[in-house]
Amino acid sequence: MRIGVFICHCGTNIGGTVDCATVARRALEFPDVVLAEDLMYTCAEPGQAAIEAAIKEHRLDGVVVASCTPRMHEPTFRRTVERAGLNRYMFEMANIREHVSWIGKDKEANTNKATELVEMAVAKLRRNMPLQAKAFDVNKRVLVIGGGVAGLQAALDCADGGIPVVMVEREATIGGKMAKLDKTFPTVDCSACILGPKMVDVAQHPNITLHAYSEVEDISGYVGNFTVKIRKRSTYVDWSKCTGCGACTEKCPSKKAPDRFNELTGPTTAINIAFPQAIPKKAVIDPAHCRQMLKGKCGVCAKICPTGAINYEMRDEIVTEEVGAIVAATGYDLMDWTVYREYGGGKYPDVITSLQYERLLSASGPTGGHIKRPSDGREPKKVVFIQCVGSRDKSVGRPYCSGFCCMYTAKQAVLTKDHIPDSQSFVFYMDIRAPGKMYDEFTRRAVEEYGTEYIRGRVSTIYPDGMGQYVVRGTDTLLGQQVEIKADLIVLAVGIEAAKGASQLAEKLRISYDGYGFFMESHVKLRPVETNTAGVYLAGVCQGAKDIPASVAQGSAAAAKVLGLFAKDKLESDPQIAQVDIRRCVACGKCIRTCPFGAIQEVTVRGEAKAQVIETVCQGCGVCTSTCPQGAIQLSHFTDNQILAEVNALCQC
Repeated sequence: MRIGVFICHCGTNIGGTVDCATVARRALEFPDVVLAEDLMYTCAEPGQAAIEAAIKEHRLDGVVVASCTPRMHEPTFRRTVERAGLNRYMFEMANIREHVSWIGKDKEANTNKATELVEMAVAKLRRNMPLQAKAFDVNKRVLVIGGGVAGLQAALDCADGGIPVVMVEREATIGGKMAKLDKTFPTVDCSACILGPKMVDVAQHPNITLHAYSEVEDISGYVGNFTVKIRKRSTYVDWSKCTGCGACTEKCPSKKAPDRFNELTGPTTAINIAFPQAIPKKAVIDPAHCRQMLKGKCGVCAKICPTGAINYEMRDEIVTEEVGAIVAATGYDLMDWTVYREYGGGKYPDVITSLQYERLLSASGPTGGHIKRPSDGREPKKVVFIQCVGSRDKSVGRPYCSGFCCMYTAKQAVLTKDHIPDSQSFVFYMDIRAPGKMYDEFTRRAVEEYGTEYIRGRVSTIYPDGMGQYVVRGTDTLLGQQVEIKADLIVLAVGIEAAKGASQLAEKLRISYDGYGFFMESHVKLRPVETNTAGVYLAGVCQGAKDIPASVAQGSAAAAKVLGLFAKDKLESDPQIAQVDIRRCVACGKCIRTCPFGAIQEVTVRGEAKAQVIETVCQGCGVCTSTCPQGAIQLSHFTDNQILAEVNALCQC
């Protein structure tokens, strides 16, 4: 075998603390190494050209590159060796940046460790075998989970690109959290005017099938060929007959059902349509508050429905869809802020969340766009906004920033002044985070043009003064003194968290999620909308905190990935997958139970039960190889012999 070794300086990232020339010289002493060079930038075009030329000139059978993380650059180098005529799996990387140069300043020690890592890579490469990918057909349909603005954008971009889209939304209407907003920052234009056309386009697009009031029940298969079971929850209204006339909601005698769309700022009827611009504009019965379903006595909605759409006997329905790719855009929820006992813990009616305030501001809200105190309906003259309630707070398990709270608080302060000209707004904040286009200018406008008073500090307590107002006590850290403000209304900028059920959905999608429930991207910089499961993409706040423009951009990015995936008639499977030696398999089933992707099944071979890997489903994670008590499963390109070769090389150093 003829092996070439290339040591990358990476400028001073590696070369500053590793003697690359020495590592290259030592590499010439390793078995089968016929060429060793140190290059300034192996990932740059000159470095790539040098590697290609060396492969051809020295007739190399394999290549080792010692540089930075394989996660970033391994695909690049594999393509390089392929262009020179080698199989892409006759290549190995040694990570001497993250594993060496970035963790110590001792140049001699770093050089020795880098040499050892190179020797281990050479030892493994000597036992590598060429691997070949297999081609398979792809179903050119995409599933979009979530009908918020990110999901809508992804669906429309895919549909406009000629791809049939299946959209699943767990609520009775699409639009997500943006549908609840009155205005958007920094332009302060109508949220419904921006979102409404997108919602209509989704409903009317010939390439989009919408399943509202539905949830994903199960997902099986693999990239290009997913089978998705969708549970269509019972609405108790036949949507094929419902015209959205609203006659049922007007006559319904049960008027104390919680209005979840309006963030519980008021009650609604047991049968209702979420809001006037809802899509689909169809009624839904809440069985927990419907008198007919609870007591068998009422049936008013059925009697007056002109189309006979009411069906009290309706049951959940399971539908199956075949798709080739999935976009997760499940959005977010607000954290339970009632854990903050110092703010009343949810017992003071005039201490509300920012999203509840949005519904008071909105013309489609319970007060028709007039700001009124929930307790007595009076118009508030002093409004206190409190930032970072459940954000950047380790004490409640939310150390991260929610991203857009600073901006919507400034927006709400501006709107308060517009609605109530003689009002005064106060904002308690930790830091102002306004990095977007026109964002900082907008927050300055809230102060300079609208008279909003910003107080840098935290609020320690809120309590009623007994005279119809609330005392807000905090600290002004800039002045170094305690502050007390009497307020009519307090609005809390409550931090976001992953949508309820996100972790369960992640397990169905077989993707990773972080400690807070947000879905994890494949690479934070280079693959921000991809996941560790091929064919599954992310869009919007399900991946992490972001505002509307960023969510829309990510929705389009996910759609671009889907369109790129479907540009090919056939897809190639990764040959780095598990392989079963049926001679050693005893059909214990441990591999089947532990495989996170459901890629192993039991088959009968000559009358005996054996494990079999579904090649197109296997993701090469290696869990099965470490689980098998017989050593009957090996991971291609990472066999026991290859790994032991690395260990032996290290032990002999």
